[in-house]
Amino acid sequence: MTTTPSVVPMPAAVLFDFDGTLIDSAPGILASFGAALRVTGLEPAVPLAPSLIGPPLAKTAATLLGRDDPAAVQALVAAFRDDYDTAGYRSTAVYEGVAAMLDGLAEARIALHIVTNKRIAPTRRILEHLGWTARFTGIYALDALTPPAPHKPALVTEVLRREGLAAPRSWMVGDSAEDRRAAQTNGLRFFGAAWGYGAAAEGGLGHPLELLRALP
Repeated sequence: MTTTPSVVPMPAAVLFDFDGTLIDSAPGILASFGAALRVTGLEPAVPLAPSLIGPPLAKTAATLLGRDDPAAVQALVAAFRDDYDTAGYRSTAVYEGVAAMLDGLAEARIALHIVTNKRIAPTRRILEHLGWTARFTGIYALDALTPPAPHKPALVTEVLRREGLAAPRSWMVGDSAEDRRAAQTNGLRFFGAAWGYGAAAEGGLGHPLELLRALP
């Protein structure tokens, strides 16, 4: 009996995490957290390091403080936002190869979407700062929904629904275990960004342009 090899369809859309996948936001985020600590007089329990980046802001603040103190977390988050939304976001860098990867996907007429734990306000500021806003069909963050999405798997579910995307023809690229879980929960093919901050590198992409080589 002869079996016909399965054909992997060309993706109609690719969903991208933002921090640690398309952009290196560590310099700005860490500088703004440093400024926030100085303004509030709070003491960090752990070093300011890129490993903090990825989770929602309040969780990152609690990790940095080493305690679940709602008042302290709220104060640190507010001070961080004041600094990052006016100055820190401008220190964002683009990973090598990302712009060429996005160009290649656009040339293949693949719709590009952002799904991020980052707040929607600085996400849009960064995209405008980089001249990238028009590159993406959809720009989604947890706090862009009403009510906010509780986590990234739920956010991806809503993006698929709103954009009318079929899971078998949608890919996702991210650097964290949560990104991988969001893709698997929703039936998307997942690619780990080995250059990012998270733990999704195993079996993933070593360079952004490798995603283009994965196209059928």
